Amino acid sequence: MPPGRLTAEKLADAAPLAEAVAALRRALPKGCILVGQNVSKDVQWLGLREGEDFQGMIDLTGLFRVWNDRYRSYSVFGQDHLAGVLLGMNVGPGIAHNAEIDCIKSIRLFQYYLQIQENPEAFEKVKAALLAVPPQPSFAKLNPTFEGCCMGNRKTCTCGAPFFF
Repeated sequence: MPPGRLTAEKLADAAPLAEAVAALRRALPKGCILVGQNVSKDVQWLGLREGEDFQGMIDLTGLFRVWNDRYRSYSVFGQDHLAGVLLGMNVGPGIAHNAEIDCIKSIRLFQYYLQIQENPEAFEKVKAALLAVPPQPSFAKLNPTFEGCCMGNRKTCTCGAPFFF
């Protein structure tokens, strides 16, 4: 069984969702900024409130979107594509989806963005690299719904949430 897979045994040992969310709210500094890939979906799922539970959000999807002349629209990339191309992380097929590893990827990608954001030449190289490497299908594309949760894929969305890109 993959390490990230929910099982009846894991659920039996887990705190109820309401209790876990309450603990998260107590632990989150009210002035913190949440950083992640499509982080608003996580905030929505957890029922957190911007300005009350945390100060704001930074979505990596928007930070690394690239104008694609070929399609005359913005290209957005999955977290694994960003981490593989920009950070050289091994995110290929067979690597289990894991919230802890996703968190590490998000923080490293944000740190990388902070390093290049003021350097237009470096940022153009990043954009070119992201477009040059064909992305592998994202976890959300491979699994439009995972363990009962809509993964926010525009073409296969089941929850009806709005899309901004």
